[in-house]
Amino acid sequence: MDYVRLGRTGLEVSPLALGCMSYGDPARGSHDWTLDEEASRPFIRRAVEAGVNFFDTANTYSDGTSEEILGRALAEYADRDEIVLATKVFARMRPGPNGGGLSRKAVMTGIDHSLRRLGTDYVDLYQIHRWDPATPIEETVEALHDVVEAGKARYVGASSMHAWQFAKALRVADVNGWTRFATMQNHYNLLYREEEREMLPLCLDEGIGVLPWSPLARGRLTREWGTETARTRGDAFGSRLYHEADRSIAEAVGRVADERGVPRAQVALAWVSRHPAVTSPVIGATKPHHLDDALASLSPELTDDEVEELERPYAPRPVAGF
Repeated sequence: MDYVRLGRTGLEVSPLALGCMSYGDPARGSHDWTLDEEASRPFIRRAVEAGVNFFDTANTYSDGTSEEILGRALAEYADRDEIVLATKVFARMRPGPNGGGLSRKAVMTGIDHSLRRLGTDYVDLYQIHRWDPATPIEETVEALHDVVEAGKARYVGASSMHAWQFAKALRVADVNGWTRFATMQNHYNLLYREEEREMLPLCLDEGIGVLPWSPLARGRLTREWGTETARTRGDAFGSRLYHEADRSIAEAVGRVADERGVPRAQVALAWVSRHPAVTSPVIGATKPHHLDDALASLSPELTDDEVEELERPYAPRPVAGF
């Protein structure tokens, strides 16, 4: 495994991150495809053995049980000093006041609960899962800075939002001397390229590491268009992201993959990873070949002709994912 720097930081990470949204207690999750602890652990172990050192989860995944499962597995399979552990805060974790959002109280409460569930005294990357319109960004950024100052996080990051919002957050941190965002985890794949307009150029200019979520468009780029899975049947959020008009792009991925004699996932991930702003796509794995295909995607270099074929069918679309 060849490691890369996380944005402008000195932190070394694998060029793939294992996303752990699919791991948790199915009884406490909202997804039909959630794997329980026994089924999840082999994927985490395989990732560690393959050299993946970057693991991403969130407090809201399966009501916190994703963090619990990941924490226990990494304690057994990995050296904590080598692992880059990331989680997120924002989503509502309980009913009633202050049960979610990015107020100072929510951030401080969220990090303590996440550390308890993960079984560690710090996370490497603490990310705001979305923009909170109800909380001044100054309050959020200062709270994140204090989390770092307290030694509970090494770096802070953000996830899907408008580029102007992220630029404002960076400016607030710089003006006040607070910890700067090091990463952006955003929605980016061959079916959704609107981030190329403003967010990716902003991240390149500011030295922000980009960690795309759904780099395979929730699996739609890995199989024949229209194929039903447990995830497509139960993924209400994903059903709003992609549409029938995307078929031609998926078919282009199929043609390139067939010509190379490789699985489609390798081609789609190789395309995401080639963007100079991208550090580590966040991939999910619920079947053994998912992780194998992701690891294999680190090898092929797409030709200019292949890239042109993959990109040609794309048409602009409304912003989606946040």
